[in-house]
Amino acid sequence: MTKTKKTDFSPNDYVVYPAHGVGQIVSIEKQEVAGFELELFVISFEKDKMTLRVPTHKAEEVGMRSLSSPDVVAHAMKTLRGKAKVKKAMWSRRAQEYEQKINSGDLIAIAEVVRDLHRADDQREQSYSERQLYEAALERLTREIAAVAGNDETAAAREIGEVLVSRAA
Repeated sequence: MTKTKKTDFSPNDYVVYPAHGVGQIVSIEKQEVAGFELELFVISFEKDKMTLRVPTHKAEEVGMRSLSSPDVVAHAMKTLRGKAKVKKAMWSRRAQEYEQKINSGDLIAIAEVVRDLHRADDQREQSYSERQLYEAALERLTREIAAVAGNDETAAAREIGEVLVSRAA
């Protein structure tokens, strides 16, 4: 149990938890569980009004990571500019893949989902489940880009929107 890299994250750091997106470490606390003392990251997901406790020694294993670097954000924006790649598989299969990408916590994979599910105004309607996946991916992307840039989500959403609209032209 000596190879814990708990110094990687500290209170006030923004982190990405794969299944929930961007959260902020509020504190690191010790708790006794079944006679063992555990050290936990207390992570707040303000938007979802949720708090998560992650054992510090499990953080990496569950895929918790620091915010993406500006390079990764630039790559994600470039991905958005690309042409949508929609496989010919059945929707249920594609939906499953999109869901996995969103929950992977990988910003580029999330950008791919946004790119592939984005609809310009003149394109066919989205189904309810398509729209839900699109909005989930868009929200994750927006939150992380805003957190990396240190600005609000409105600015990040505008930037993403501009990229998607310019692509459709």
